[in-house]
Amino acid sequence: MTSGPVFFYILILGKYWAPGGGQHARCSLGFFPCGNTTRCLPQLLHCNGVDDCGNQADEDNCGDNNGWPLQFDKYVANYYRMTSSYPFEAQTSECLVGSVPMQCVCRGLEVDCDETNLRAVPSVSSNVTLMSLRWNLIRKLPPDGFRKYHNLQKLYLSHNRITFLKPGVFEDLHRLEWLIIEDNHLSRISPLTFYGLNSLILLALMNNVLTHLPDKPLCQYMPRLHWLDLEDNHIHNLRNLTFISCGNLTVLVMRKNKINHLNENTFAPLQKLAEFSLEGIEISNIQQRMFRPLMNLSHIYFKKFQYCGYAPHVRSCKPNTDGISSLENLLANIIQRVFVWVVSAVTCFGNIFVICMRSHIRSENKLHAMSIISLCCADCLMGIYLFVIGAFDLKFRGEYNKHAQLWMDSIHCQLVGSLAILSTEVSVLLLTFLTLEKYICIVYPFRCLRPRKCRTITVLILIWTSGFIVALIPLTNKEFFKNYYGTNGVCFPLHSEDIESTGAQIYSVAIFLGVNLAAFIIIVFSYGSMFYSVHQSAITATEIRNQVKKEMILAKRFFFIVFTDALCWIPIFVLKFLSLLQVEIPGTITSWVVIFILPINSALNPILYTLTTRPFKEMIHQFWYNYRQRRSIDSKGSQKTYAPSFIWVEMWPLQEMPPELIKPALFTDPCELSLISQSTRLNSYS
Repeated sequence: MTSGPVFFYILILGKYWAPGGGQHARCSLGFFPCGNTTRCLPQLLHCNGVDDCGNQADEDNCGDNNGWPLQFDKYVANYYRMTSSYPFEAQTSECLVGSVPMQCVCRGLEVDCDETNLRAVPSVSSNVTLMSLRWNLIRKLPPDGFRKYHNLQKLYLSHNRITFLKPGVFEDLHRLEWLIIEDNHLSRISPLTFYGLNSLILLALMNNVLTHLPDKPLCQYMPRLHWLDLEDNHIHNLRNLTFISCGNLTVLVMRKNKINHLNENTFAPLQKLAEFSLEGIEISNIQQRMFRPLMNLSHIYFKKFQYCGYAPHVRSCKPNTDGISSLENLLANIIQRVFVWVVSAVTCFGNIFVICMRSHIRSENKLHAMSIISLCCADCLMGIYLFVIGAFDLKFRGEYNKHAQLWMDSIHCQLVGSLAILSTEVSVLLLTFLTLEKYICIVYPFRCLRPRKCRTITVLILIWTSGFIVALIPLTNKEFFKNYYGTNGVCFPLHSEDIESTGAQIYSVAIFLGVNLAAFIIIVFSYGSMFYSVHQSAITATEIRNQVKKEMILAKRFFFIVFTDALCWIPIFVLKFLSLLQVEIPGTITSWVVIFILPINSALNPILYTLTTRPFKEMIHQFWYNYRQRRSIDSKGSQKTYAPSFIWVEMWPLQEMPPELIKPALFTDPCELSLISQSTRLNSYS
């Protein structure tokens, strides 16, 4: 059983000990050769799935062998567990270790006592070479528990209840090569714990509750240790002395621990280290000199791809991307890099066009125009946000990895992110304000008062002030909000996967699932009530039956307004809700949402609230008619004439009805009167 995996394991270790494992002398720092050629490519072009060298050399030896021996052994065990009555492969089916406990299975010199409810180490012959005691109830290992097993090479103690290992408990296992103690309750270890393990190659302590490693040299009594796996513990700091005796270590797995600060020289003794896993660890003080002594390092794994810039001498650094950005570009996808400009241009041009139209055309209702211009200004900010993201993507093109962490920590990213939130929140509040005004005048046509300039200006000022407060609060307290806007390359805090502060998570949820969700519900309810009110009035009216056509037009208009709101906001609500449930959200979704979904309202609001309204269409028609008339007159050589000026005739939802429409002599039926009132007010929306 042991010969197969050990053979492959030696092959893999041989790869790490082979010459040329570190930075190649012919290439400058951060560059690596294309095989035996003189061409050098930067780190970001190696192991990226693309043949950049032309001879596949940049994609050779990119396989992730992290944890391979352990996984290989698990595979063999599981395979034989499923296909035979014996868990391990041995050269003979005869048991060569004498008598074994009734629940255990023996084959050759290997003993399997998995899932047998053992509470202590069983007593078998001293010539046993492999002992598996997984999924049992063992709590303590007595000092003499393994005293006679001088030939033991592999020991599995996974999935037990071991809380403490006494010093010297393994002191007689001089030939032990693999020691697997994962999924137990170990809270501390010391160098003396592993006294006597002179032949140990692999030590796996994953999924325990270790809070720290010893201040003394950990490998003092394990001189041949090559593989150390400490994944998913509670380790919160590392001392400089911990790895000072681990000079032969080739693989170190520290991922999913609670480390957030590393000492500069902690890993300096690991001269032969080839694979290093720091996934799931936020390194607040990361620096290049932390990894510079590890010259044989060929594979390194971080939580964020931006950290790869701090290990430029390592050929294979993962992850290559966070789904939004890549080592080369701020926007990883070519479609996103193109459409960020398209969406930005459409959003800015559409809203600026409406602002100019509303500003230069004499309107019957200045207050409504003021609200629409405010909405366009807010939506235009979204276009500016996308423009800035596109500009920085262009600036960092091909070398984003060098600037990634600095960009996300910069004031530019913070301000750009706050600009996007300002645009989003002001737009949401303005749409809610406009919707409620329509709702009041249509559902309660005789209970509303004519809007006053002072009130409208006050509401607009409050909305913009609220937007600024919401956007700028995360910038005022770094300790509470951490890097709120700098969790990704597009500087938009869509979901809270990388937000460390609980307060920041609550704040993000309060915005998207509190304010925005409430606004969406209000808008949907209001438009539904408006249509229902008009429909009911049309049914009860005795003289006006041509409202069916108007109802259909109104229904279509209301539908598209609600549909675009839903298209923009529902995906964001879903993402926020999933993040609350701690569902893993691919980073690539964020970039697609920010570029294609978030700006939907900003791009379409000019169309829905201005360009497709009846007053605008009438104005365009009048403009075209006057233009044709002028050309006709000019072609006939007639005397000079003057075209009439254009007046934007737009009925304000709360405008008072003309006196002739509300005379009792004309309409005695309240339903008909209500319907006429609603019809007049809706002219500007159909």
